[in-house]
Amino acid sequence: MDEKRVVKGRGAISNPAGRFETMPSTATADGWDRIEDEAFVVPDPRTTFTPDQTRDIIATNNSPDIPFGQSVNPYKGCEHGCVYCYARPTHAFLDLSPGLDFETRIFYKTGPAERLREAFDRPGYECRTLAMGTNTDPYQPGEKHYRVTRRVLETLLEYRHPVSIVTKGALILRDLDILTTLAAEGLASVAISITTLDNELKTKLEPRTASPGARLRAVRALAEASVPVGVMVAPVIPFINDHEIEEIVAKSADAGAGSVGYVMLRLPYEVKDLFAEWLAEHYPQKAERVLNRVRDLRGGKVYDAEWGVRMRGKGIYADLIARRFELALRKHQLAEPRRTELRTDLFRARQSVLF
Repeated sequence: MDEKRVVKGRGAISNPAGRFETMPSTATADGWDRIEDEAFVVPDPRTTFTPDQTRDIIATNNSPDIPFGQSVNPYKGCEHGCVYCYARPTHAFLDLSPGLDFETRIFYKTGPAERLREAFDRPGYECRTLAMGTNTDPYQPGEKHYRVTRRVLETLLEYRHPVSIVTKGALILRDLDILTTLAAEGLASVAISITTLDNELKTKLEPRTASPGARLRAVRALAEASVPVGVMVAPVIPFINDHEIEEIVAKSADAGAGSVGYVMLRLPYEVKDLFAEWLAEHYPQKAERVLNRVRDLRGGKVYDAEWGVRMRGKGIYADLIARRFELALRKHQLAEPRRTELRTDLFRARQSVLF
């Protein structure tokens, strides 16, 4: 493996043009890279944060195979750098690359409390569980400073609005005070995503996420605080982490998770090439074998967006993974995550409070 190609702390190896760019650029060796003068050294990409002038903070969804109807994503882009992330292609809408740009050019929502209040106070607003972490992680490293997720949760508590959260970030424990209060009223649930228990693999696959041990400790802390918590093994990657299924389920059960679910690897748009490049760099001897198995799951294609099967795939291997999860869950008396039924009857818009 050519170590010079891997940027320390980053998941993507390159920064290809997004699919909407009309004037893509290509890196070409011209001899300048041999000059040792510091003025000509290309620095590692640093993370930048830009305010996103937010108008409508709530996104709606009507996909039949997704268990939520509305969501809030505090950030566009994600510093966690998970190379497989299905949200990477969204950076193309910003004329940025789904590669290194996605994990280094981060946009944060502005005025989150004000925008939520505007939405909740509109006549006819229907209170439904608000999902967080459905696109990018609400507890990525920048949240420690920008606190957008914290302000969202404070506003949800103010309105007694239900929320479900998916995260790989141990920073969620910072907000245990709010989550505990919401959960006591049936207004919150959390899923911690655990892709692997191998820290070496984690560092390659999702470099700036919390360690596997830290995520299990977060599960335990949430469970002990009576916050409903489950685990998602997402994604299951053939020949990379699929051998860990039973152990992840066992460790999750021991930590107090009430459910464990999984999502099969998804490679839409630019992600397929980014992931293939990552495989060739880190696991060259396995690369073609992994991609062939992915094609087996997707009817001969690298990705199939068909509703109902895109999360699990189909075929012999998909059936085998489903069976392994079924047996592991039964052994530890766990269930698969179901559509979360959180309370909506406690919701109070400000008009109803004032009058």
